[in-house]
Amino acid sequence: MTGPKPLVVVGDVLLDEDIEGVATRLSPDAPAPVVDVTADRRHPGGAGLAAALAARGGREVILVTALGDDPASEAVRRELKGRVRLVELPLDGTLPVKTRVMASGRPLVRIDRGGGTPGEPDAAVRDALAQAHAVLVADYGRHTASAVREHLAAVTPRIPLVWDPHPKGDTPVPGARLVTPNAVETRVLCPGDGETLRSYARRGAELADRWRAAGVAVTLGERGVLLTRPGSGTPMLIPAPYHATGDPCGAGDCFAATTAAALADGSLPEEALQRAVAEAAAFVSAGGATNPALWRTTPACGPEETPGTDAFALAERVRARGGTVVATGGCFDLLHAGHVGLLESARRIGDCLIVCLNSDASLTRRKGPGRPLNQQADRVRVLEALGSVDAVAVFEEDTPQELLNKLRPDVWVKGGDYSVQDLPEAQALHAWGGQAVVLPYLDGRSTTLLARRAAAAVAPPS
Repeated sequence: MTGPKPLVVVGDVLLDEDIEGVATRLSPDAPAPVVDVTADRRHPGGAGLAAALAARGGREVILVTALGDDPASEAVRRELKGRVRLVELPLDGTLPVKTRVMASGRPLVRIDRGGGTPGEPDAAVRDALAQAHAVLVADYGRHTASAVREHLAAVTPRIPLVWDPHPKGDTPVPGARLVTPNAVETRVLCPGDGETLRSYARRGAELADRWRAAGVAVTLGERGVLLTRPGSGTPMLIPAPYHATGDPCGAGDCFAATTAAALADGSLPEEALQRAVAEAAAFVSAGGATNPALWRTTPACGPEETPGTDAFALAERVRARGGTVVATGGCFDLLHAGHVGLLESARRIGDCLIVCLNSDASLTRRKGPGRPLNQQADRVRVLEALGSVDAVAVFEEDTPQELLNKLRPDVWVKGGDYSVQDLPEAQALHAWGGQAVVLPYLDGRSTTLLARRAAAAVAPPS
């Protein structure tokens, strides 16, 4: 099998509800903000979110969880249909529902309702785990992991297991490949003084010893991830690729799901964590679990049909929370150091970076016969893999003018020796209050020069 390897997610599913709105006044009968609701969204949370994220790109994902006959359980089933395969444990009670009331992208209050006890697993759980190339345990303290613990212990010696713990949950089974507590969970699970890297390294090593885990990866937000192992070995810090601004809700699920998926495909733990850090940063920048592009009604696509982040939905999300949308454009036919430097600088200007990319036909008209050197799908894939790029939007015209009119970024970035008033996009940006800016560009780097150098290197001697 050459595609993404099957993954089993075991854990507690929640129903997350976000009531979004704007608060501009206080209630006359109490000093409480009045929220004028603009949107009401519901989606699976906890292990359900982790499973949906792992299934992006066509991976086969089996979710082992407890569901009941209540409306919240039915809502989760509907949303996950076509994305993951459910293996259900009976639920005595109702599925937990977490409701956040948001004003201008900021949470005002969270309301928790419901709860139940998982029943005993059946043979379907054992059969599901037998198919897995890796297992993710998404423990939210609701005891699904406890109910399935015996089955988990049986598969741990032969396949990688990632355990995303909860202070009120079960302890990881011995032999887990990675345990992924966040900073708060680490301090609760292993009390002590300080929040320095040295302090977290000590805690992580102590937890790895206690749990008999091969490694503990402590997620530290914008600082990245600290990988520790049993004993007093030197920890490894994997920094975040950039400071991601946005709704962090669900970032831990994205991190854990990406880690488990990478291990299923044969990555080393260090490689899996590096990929997971980048994915979690992109997830937060794109709007987190409430990003509409994540919960499209279509089932998961195959490996060649994987949709990237929807640029227009991302721009809308960033603007709704008061952020700055940055865009830049070009052919990016051969990605080189000049491109990378420009994109990294552009990303630091705002809260997301969208690349407006010439289509193959547009590039040929602009650069002439023999171009592009790389087809559109490959150019999109390379750009989307960069930590500085949040989304890519392709345009067919000779210029990105029409695309910009729809996207309406706050800042348009160009690199090189332009002056702002000479940029053809500057007038369009001015129409909606945007700003065009010019950033320095590394001299001597261009796709044309690289192509000529490569051609000279392979040309036969005269």
